[in-house]
Amino acid sequence: MLLALASAFSLSQAWRTLPAIMAVPLQSEWQLSPRQLGLFAGAFHFAFALMQFAMGIGIDLHGVRRTVLTAFPIAIAGSALAATAGSYELLLAGQVLIGIGCAPAFLGCTVFIARHFPAQRFAAVSGLTLGLGGIGMLATGTPLALLIAATSWRVAFGVLGGVAAFAWLLIFWRVHEPAQPGGKAPPESVREALGKFASLVALPHTLGIVLLAGVGYAAFISLRGLWLGPMLAGREGFSLVQSGHVALAMSVASLFGPPLFGRLDPGPLRRRRWIVGFTLIAATLFAAFAVIDNLLMNVAGPVVIGLMSGYLVLQYADVRGAYPAEMTGRAMAVFTMAMFLGVALMQWFTGVVASAASGWGIEPFAAVFASMSALLLAGATAYVRLPGPGSATR
Repeated sequence: MLLALASAFSLSQAWRTLPAIMAVPLQSEWQLSPRQLGLFAGAFHFAFALMQFAMGIGIDLHGVRRTVLTAFPIAIAGSALAATAGSYELLLAGQVLIGIGCAPAFLGCTVFIARHFPAQRFAAVSGLTLGLGGIGMLATGTPLALLIAATSWRVAFGVLGGVAAFAWLLIFWRVHEPAQPGGKAPPESVREALGKFASLVALPHTLGIVLLAGVGYAAFISLRGLWLGPMLAGREGFSLVQSGHVALAMSVASLFGPPLFGRLDPGPLRRRRWIVGFTLIAATLFAAFAVIDNLLMNVAGPVVIGLMSGYLVLQYADVRGAYPAEMTGRAMAVFTMAMFLGVALMQWFTGVVASAASGWGIEPFAAVFASMSALLLAGATAYVRLPGPGSATR
């Protein structure tokens, strides 16, 4: 069942990283500015993030299976709209629909794991699921780059929509709701569910978790899902297919990171220090991107970041341990919303930075990566300085 649910998450990963491969063709066809590219990539994540509360309530009230099966056809329809879009505005609308439809994809996996696997296996199983979901990013490397080069970017949306229809059928066929340990809780109203969300957000340690969640994954996806292709074309003169090879290598590396860090999870006493340490390493790598412009850095650097992005699975384990069991679904929804709202804001913001950089006399990609490094540092600082979870919830 978890593998079936992961198929939807894998499609979500493919859609969210597709802009990195089609950014150059879109710029060529519609003369888009960097700001418009950032908005195009971020539209998926804005919609995805803003739907997390609704999807969290839906999962709590109606279960993982029904929520995913209801939402995922919206993503398929959005992919069809994007494939046939005759204007930039319709393309954005397609991205929004895809984001809405994919909103429960990984949240459903994490809630399923939290409910039906032992707590001590949460990090390892989540890491494995993140790795499996990364298969979707493989498609947006060389395979779809070759397809787009031979046909058009529209065909890529069509192909992903067709594969998503098969994933929906797989979930319909294979997934059911196993009984939860301790029996089924009595149903609650939407008003009660919203009240419990509000009480979770009001906890003092939630803010630090949310602020760090908004920058870590955002930096990785903003590189892999938006700036990698334009950076390689602009700095190295790479073709679409050559950029696809680097994207593929980065995606392959990212498959191994989550299972690796899931198995290396040091446990609750040291986990937060690990999270901060790896966030600072990531900030250093992005700063290096800003000041070092050579072939080795531009090609090997993304692969290193792809592998290291696996440390983000430790944040899921941190959230799992920071709240009582009855809050797990809502806590994961808040955390996931923060992650993807952070992706949307970072992609939009870096698009603004890239557009303004030439007026500052700075190379656009240097300005983009420097801003991402600064945001990672700010997130790590907030995580350390703001209140952490109390010992009762650890």
